[in-house]
Amino acid sequence: MKDMALKPADAPAETAGVLLPLPLAGAYDYKLPRGIRAARGLVVRAPLGSRESLGVVWGKAEGAVGDNRLKEAVPLDGQPILPAGLCDFIDWVSHYTLTPPGLVLAMALRSRQAFEAEIRRTAYVKGEELPKRMTPTRQRVLDVAADGLARSIPQLAEDANATPAVVRGLVEAGALLETELPEFPPFETPGPDFAGTTLNTEQDLAAHLLRSGVAGHRFAVSLLDGVTGSGKTETYFEAVAEALRRERQTLILLPEIALTVQFLDRFAERFGVRPAEWHSDLSQRERRRTWRAVMSGEARVVVGARSALFLPFKALGLIVVDEEHEQAYKQEDGAIYHARDMAVVRGRIENCPVVLASATPSLETYVNATSGRYAHLRLHRRHGEAVMPQVRLIDMREARGEPGTFLSPPLREALAVTLGAGEQAMLFLNRRGYAPLTLCAACGHKMVCRQCSAWLVEHRYRKRLVCHHCGFETATPPQCPQCGESGTLAACGPGVERVAEEFKLAFPEARVAIASSDTLHGPLETQMAIRAMAKRETDVLIGTQIVAKGHHFPQLTLVGVVDADLGGSDGDVRARERTFQLLHQVAGRAGRAEKPGLVLMQTRNPDDAVMKALAASDRDAFYEQERRSREITRAPPFGRLAAIILSGRDGEAVRVAGRELAKAAPAARGVKVWGPTPAFYSLLRGQTRERLLVQAERFVDVQAYLRAWLASVKLAKPVRLTVDVDPVSFF
Repeated sequence: MKDMALKPADAPAETAGVLLPLPLAGAYDYKLPRGIRAARGLVVRAPLGSRESLGVVWGKAEGAVGDNRLKEAVPLDGQPILPAGLCDFIDWVSHYTLTPPGLVLAMALRSRQAFEAEIRRTAYVKGEELPKRMTPTRQRVLDVAADGLARSIPQLAEDANATPAVVRGLVEAGALLETELPEFPPFETPGPDFAGTTLNTEQDLAAHLLRSGVAGHRFAVSLLDGVTGSGKTETYFEAVAEALRRERQTLILLPEIALTVQFLDRFAERFGVRPAEWHSDLSQRERRRTWRAVMSGEARVVVGARSALFLPFKALGLIVVDEEHEQAYKQEDGAIYHARDMAVVRGRIENCPVVLASATPSLETYVNATSGRYAHLRLHRRHGEAVMPQVRLIDMREARGEPGTFLSPPLREALAVTLGAGEQAMLFLNRRGYAPLTLCAACGHKMVCRQCSAWLVEHRYRKRLVCHHCGFETATPPQCPQCGESGTLAACGPGVERVAEEFKLAFPEARVAIASSDTLHGPLETQMAIRAMAKRETDVLIGTQIVAKGHHFPQLTLVGVVDADLGGSDGDVRARERTFQLLHQVAGRAGRAEKPGLVLMQTRNPDDAVMKALAASDRDAFYEQERRSREITRAPPFGRLAAIILSGRDGEAVRVAGRELAKAAPAARGVKVWGPTPAFYSLLRGQTRERLLVQAERFVDVQAYLRAWLASVKLAKPVRLTVDVDPVSFF
């Protein structure tokens, strides 16, 4: 934390451009106290109007204001300096995403309390003196303290099964001596050789190449491309071990916090201790502890969500992006960026290897790997005795059940066989709640959110209608709000709650659990559900995409996909790819141990290319078909996209702004501008939304084009403009 920025005290005061963690266009000029060098990355407190802001020295002052008029920015105690690599990374992200640099800096300074003075803790150790009066309880306390570890009074009392008063008596008698401890216990260092791993030939070859990259401390990107259950995690753990041996730090990115429960257990089994964590569910105190430990180099391995990319690593030696294809790596609010792509950039800046791991890589990564830009490390078979599951399609045009049911007779039969054998099953449907649409059977009125152009989803267990976009909810009305008829509101289509209801009627003795973001509130409840499944306390898990990836349940032999046709295109160039990835990942949960797995997918489109590829377990054939289609249409990765989203409460002002912006679009070779057109959700949280899409050839500097275009237009103040370079969703 203490990287001093001092210079001779008699030198004149320096000026500097100070970047503030605010959505401002650039750095502001300040003067520094006499004797302080304007080192890039120096963290300061800078006055801004009537308040004070944290800031970072970013470069030279522009000199537009005379030195005598400049306000003074004062370094924090200890004069902490952000690592140069992090500062360069912030600049790169800002330039690429067209985000104000201060807004990107704010992501790196999320733990403002990390710069506050450390609070020392009082603890006690055993002294040389013995109390004049000894009791069995006092002896127990001294026996506990005999190991030499410093403990607080409550800790000693708890460990010795004594009262705090007994411990305080020993302190007064001089038998326990006061000492001070750091505010936070240090992170334990993972042991690279704590537990050996038996790798098969493919894993061993891939691990050797990854270790070599870490040992050489050079930038390179590798796609670790293995079928589900092939042991990708154990393979890249060998690279983590190499980074530990060389005293370098490792960052492992996971797309969902829900994935961490089993991952952290596997990490501890391999390295003896858990890694440091970084995600939104940490308390401020935990964030402070982790941020400081990363900057000092004490935290050797960090497992985190996408925001962990902006931590101040002292000696970053390896970045791993697990499940690199996941859409959750794209941040859609504030600074809009894709963590997978930015991880590659940070690896290049830090000159360290980057590992992208997936059983279903994104087409962008797949093309980079097959074209030789990235190393392509393949794991073709599952680890140990496990084999890939058999995938069958159930044509719902023929295999119809009773009216109002959603589990076909073949799927019900398979569930009966699986449960009869004492094995586990999973039913997957990527729809939360009970039903996605409620309408009136008398007049056809649809229950729609008043803040969004989206249907209200029925949650029957709570007796509520909920918007999954803005959070609006209301009680299910007894009569239609349009025609006034009672008892005419009908649930249309299934959600996981409705599937669970149907399953319980068919299998009342089975132990069933629902897993969705509505039923599992936060990572702790998610972890409890996953552990219950792993311990075989649950027979059937019915869930959304929260259950689709990363989990390993040895007794899970049947996966049923209730509706495999949910991935409609809606004009999204990646819709087919995402549908394939999600269903392939869901299928990969089955048969991951000795018992073979079976996957049944209910579909009304069995001749669709996605369904055929899944049934044939021919991933590469689907990728090559998708690759040719994208190449013809110049869609990513063979072309570039950028979206401009206009929003505001005044719908007419938004539409006028869209037309004005479209008229001002510069003509340029290799660039097409589409729109404006209403967004898929044209009303979201009370905001009218319009979209324009820029499609460009690979050689076009999209950022330069956008800057020139947007600089030529001044929009009305009520209209907000957002730029999304490389969009992954089109809502």
